[in-house]
Amino acid sequence: MSEQVRERETRRLDRVVVRFAGDSGDGMQLTGEQFTSETATFGNDLSTLPDFPAEIRAPAGTPAGVSGFQLHYSDHDILTPGDAPDVLVAMNPAALKANLKDLPPGASLIVNTDAFTGGNLKKAGYATDPLTDGTLDPYMVHRVPLTSMTINAVHAAEGTGSVNKKEAERAKNMFALGLMSWLYHRPTDGTVGFLEKKFAKRPEIAAANVAAFRAGFNYGETTESFTVTYEVAPARMKSGTYRRITGNLALSYGLVAAGELTGLPLFLGSYPITPASDILHELSKHKRFGVRTFQAEDEIAGIGAALGASFGGSLGITTTSGPGVALKSETIGLAVSLELPLVIVDIQRGGPSTGLPTKTEQSDLLQAMFGRNGEAPVPIVAPRSPGDCFDAAIEAARLATKYRTPVFLLSDGYLANGSEPWLLPRRETLPDLKVTFTTEPNHTGPKGPEFWPYLRDPETLARPWAVPGTPGLEHRIGGIEKSDGQGNISYDPANHDRMVRLRAAKIAGIANDIPPLEVEDPSGQARVLVLGWGSTYGPIAAGCRRVRAKGLHVAQAHLRHLNPFPANTGEILRSYDKVLIPEMNLGQLRTLIRAEFLVDAIGYNQVRGLPFKAAELAGVLEDVINQ
Repeated sequence: MSEQVRERETRRLDRVVVRFAGDSGDGMQLTGEQFTSETATFGNDLSTLPDFPAEIRAPAGTPAGVSGFQLHYSDHDILTPGDAPDVLVAMNPAALKANLKDLPPGASLIVNTDAFTGGNLKKAGYATDPLTDGTLDPYMVHRVPLTSMTINAVHAAEGTGSVNKKEAERAKNMFALGLMSWLYHRPTDGTVGFLEKKFAKRPEIAAANVAAFRAGFNYGETTESFTVTYEVAPARMKSGTYRRITGNLALSYGLVAAGELTGLPLFLGSYPITPASDILHELSKHKRFGVRTFQAEDEIAGIGAALGASFGGSLGITTTSGPGVALKSETIGLAVSLELPLVIVDIQRGGPSTGLPTKTEQSDLLQAMFGRNGEAPVPIVAPRSPGDCFDAAIEAARLATKYRTPVFLLSDGYLANGSEPWLLPRRETLPDLKVTFTTEPNHTGPKGPEFWPYLRDPETLARPWAVPGTPGLEHRIGGIEKSDGQGNISYDPANHDRMVRLRAAKIAGIANDIPPLEVEDPSGQARVLVLGWGSTYGPIAAGCRRVRAKGLHVAQAHLRHLNPFPANTGEILRSYDKVLIPEMNLGQLRTLIRAEFLVDAIGYNQVRGLPFKAAELAGVLEDVINQ
């Protein structure tokens, strides 16, 4: 070890926020994911925020084409991917242009100087070079010729003889990963193994990436540019087996588990759409668990196949985002009329129309609540974190099968693509959702035993579920109104009124079958309640922590069930002087709360395609508390 390495200071931190940024072809998502994997292996708590370009092929070198990946990790439990990066790795001028506004003064900035050419500066919108015009004076800037050093390292390494200059240059993201792994004392063996496995069919490319990774690590050890390295100790976490998981992956596993718990074959009818497509990709891998996936020609065909599968005795699932929900709405109404189980997974994104396909939003709540013709109530479940998507998927399946109803599962792009450590659940801790089909006639008519498809369970008001082909249980289905009990077509006004009220009462009765709304109020003295739903949980909880650290009192409650609300919701809301509802929309939950409980809730609303920042919400909370 050299003398300069021995003299370096190692500074211990309790948390770090790192952001990688570059062109969409620079491998920033792969770099961030691998840095995250090593961080998870080390034992830190973590939360991530991948940020993809909204355009499929934005011009290279422009801010519109920048891809980013932010990781927040710590030695204690954390709730968000961080408000602002402590260190930004900018692979080109466009990445710097798109991300510099988020970098606080004094933060570290690692810049690939090779990319700061006249042409690249012009494409990024710079009139002068920010490396020399004073723009970066507020930051700790490390100028690193990433591209040229990567090419030199690759060509000097063994086993890379057939790698050309362009292929060598592509490995510059691994050089950056190696440098960051050295700077923050991250493990390296896992990354080397990952690269060798990923590029096993092209050993020369594997060797090139490993060489670049090691060159970046060694550069950190030998350069005089970095006088301080950083350590973040492992977090104290509940004992058990953990893995890093994204929301879409957790949701997929939850659906597979739901199939096992109900004893039903799982059928997914879907049409690819950002950001839900990963669920289709993942579920297609699990045929051994009785999962069948069908990529339909369009959204309507996808949900039609899923509903047909439910009629045939499977657990029907369809996945989509907001634009797809609009196309599926008629079939969702049909499922309400048929009273069959169906889980509609909506990974929300920015709208309206095509909107912001790769950005997050919470703007489909009212669409899920009311986006059908007629009186067609549907239960709505929303997870709060990537790992919670697993449990929310099981809960959606429980409600769908028990109450014979379509159920909305509202996730969003932030949860879908974000990741966190996830404690693997034990099988015995999961609920028993075993489904029993009707196999015998359930009514005695003038001619003897009959099957009435709408003869309801007195507790749940759910109708019987009979698999087609069961002898003696032939019955009619369809979208035209059915007679109560018997199930024949009926245009009788009184019957229609009764059926509408029965379907509404069935959904309303779910309030007695879900946990009460819980409130976190450590001091017991709070007069302000923050109410949230979905992915706002992390930023809201982090904001509450900051406010309480200043000696102020605030209570927090978070809704998983949005239709119906938990039975005690009104009582809790009326227990506080003020109710604040932060949402990534223009006030959709606030509208429902005001209408149902006559509580004059205060809204804080942003629709920027990004999650809330903890500091932002803390400031809003302080203002409301002090008013």
